Amino acid sequence: MSEEEKLSNNVNSSKEIESWIFSLLPVGVAFLFYIVFILQSDFENKGLFMAIGAAAGFSGLESYWILKGLKSRRVHLVIMGSVGIAITLAALYIYMSFTS
Repeated sequence: MSEEEKLSNNVNSSKEIESWIFSLLPVGVAFLFYIVFILQSDFENKGLFMAIGAAAGFSGLESYWILKGLKSRRVHLVIMGSVGIAITLAALYIYMSFTS
């Protein structure tokens, strides 16, 4: 592999990481508004609603990366997205089992 190809791969991977980090920003802002809404309401199980909202937002973000990986034929993105969804659902299941 030539030096130019190595440099090109490093630039592409750093742009992917940058894109992933900046894709978290809108989800974080939306989740902040969601939390403010839930805290101001008079629901009984506020913690459960916040946990489900966080899991839904994170799973949606991971689904985006799975689709991006499928379109660009990058298996590592699909695997990382699938593992992320599995970890999110497992964490939600554990949280729900302790709160109910």
